[in-house]
Amino acid sequence: MDWALLLRTFGAVFLAELGDKTQVATFCFAASGRSFWSVFLGSSLALTATSLLACLLGSTLSRLLPLRWVHLVAGVLFVVLGVVFILRNLRG
Repeated sequence: MDWALLLRTFGAVFLAELGDKTQVATFCFAASGRSFWSVFLGSSLALTATSLLACLLGSTLSRLLPLRWVHLVAGVLFVVLGVVFILRNLRG
């Protein structure tokens, strides 16, 4: 087990999720007051499932492409999504 990588991954994902739309959605579900544990387990399982998909895709891409290209593709994807969200908000 690479503990340094585990801690870096935890820190990065934890900070990225703070204030994220996923956290806001979880907050709203929990605010309904119906079942804390159902909301907690549902959101935890969803985050685990999406993390599993990201790990599978990342490890597959890293075998097909140099790491530099994987980082470049991820960066371009972030920029493209950012531009799409900005343009969507400007249109109203």
